[in-house]
Amino acid sequence: MRGKSYLSMGSVAMGIGGSIVNQSFFEDYLNMRCESVDMSEFIRRVNEGIYDHDEFKKALEWTRKNCRQGDDIYNAPDVRFTQERQDQIWEYVVKMTLIARDLMIGNPKLGEMGFEEESCGHNAIAAGFQGQRQWTDHMPNGDFMETILNSSFDWNGIREAFVLATENDSLNGVAMLFGHLLTCTAQGFSDVRTYWSPEAVERVCGYKMEVPGLIHLINSGATTADATGRACDATGRPMMKPFWQIRPEEAQACLDAIDWTPASLGYFRGGGFSSHFLSRGGMPITMSRINLIKGLGPVLQIAEGYTYELPPEVHAVLDKRTDPGWPTTWFVPRLTGEGCFKDVYTVMAKWGANHGAFSYGHIGADLITLASMLRIPVCMHNVPEDQIFRPAMWNAFGTDPEGADYRACAALGPLYQ
Repeated sequence: MRGKSYLSMGSVAMGIGGSIVNQSFFEDYLNMRCESVDMSEFIRRVNEGIYDHDEFKKALEWTRKNCRQGDDIYNAPDVRFTQERQDQIWEYVVKMTLIARDLMIGNPKLGEMGFEEESCGHNAIAAGFQGQRQWTDHMPNGDFMETILNSSFDWNGIREAFVLATENDSLNGVAMLFGHLLTCTAQGFSDVRTYWSPEAVERVCGYKMEVPGLIHLINSGATTADATGRACDATGRPMMKPFWQIRPEEAQACLDAIDWTPASLGYFRGGGFSSHFLSRGGMPITMSRINLIKGLGPVLQIAEGYTYELPPEVHAVLDKRTDPGWPTTWFVPRLTGEGCFKDVYTVMAKWGANHGAFSYGHIGADLITLASMLRIPVCMHNVPEDQIFRPAMWNAFGTDPEGADYRACAALGPLYQ
């Protein structure tokens, strides 16, 4: 990651601790620099036409063909935007997507247009868009931009996914970056929103689940389109593939599984569109997150498990209890019967923030090894002991694995400090 940066696109940070980018963490633990760009840069580039106009026409045509606008389920008829206004918002959010990408990696086309500085970009391997609330009280939200950039395909075809954290949650962005670098797949960004017990599901829906509980992973549209699970392995099981393995028909199936819900004007006053889909069940995924603890430093949380698919009529009832216009991934963590993983509720109760990143596959062992290399202790995981590898010198710090991890990381200190 040497020479790469984390690009913070925002102005006033939100209440989420990860939205306040801790530059010392990035420099000392990850050898990355942080750069910040105020969100008004999007307005400037739109107003002054600092984007590839030919690509914009191509992107808008693709969007109109492949991104189906859903029903306005949030707003009363007397306050809804007209379709003419919605069409203008579609144009704006497509431009935002182009501009965010150009801010991250640059665009030679801008240099040809006379914008040499803007053409360079910020060499960002990951980024975050703060978005709320000052921005969304005036401008369209960033949900479309975040979903498309976090996905493995757009109007230019199949390509490597970007890492773009919603609400500029840089700590979730780092977890996404870890998963992306380890698996070469697109990463999910979700709120860790709601716990549903089997008893509650039966009480509300009359349906008996065969799993010990569900965590509702949901976010306002920023989850990667790959998470629909419309790509498949040789046996037809749903999966999220590295971009070079995705077939065009699989990318199209992911897009076809999404409708784009007009934003609730109650808290996205500038409008926008959230992706709305349901992840297919049976995919192995690993949820993770970095948390920063004052006086301690960073810690990593890991939860391996599977996606789950409820009967459509049951999903519809539960989905309406939270936010029916956002993308849903039902997550069942693998339980151990003790500690943080004694039951599904405890997994959610022990999670350090209301955000989590998820990656396809069970990569907890890889994350633990990576964390040891970076001197980040793991405070919560359900990885079998025989799969865990840490450097041999960890043996010198005691026989309790978790405590030894903390002591070793504290003694060694950040790798790049």
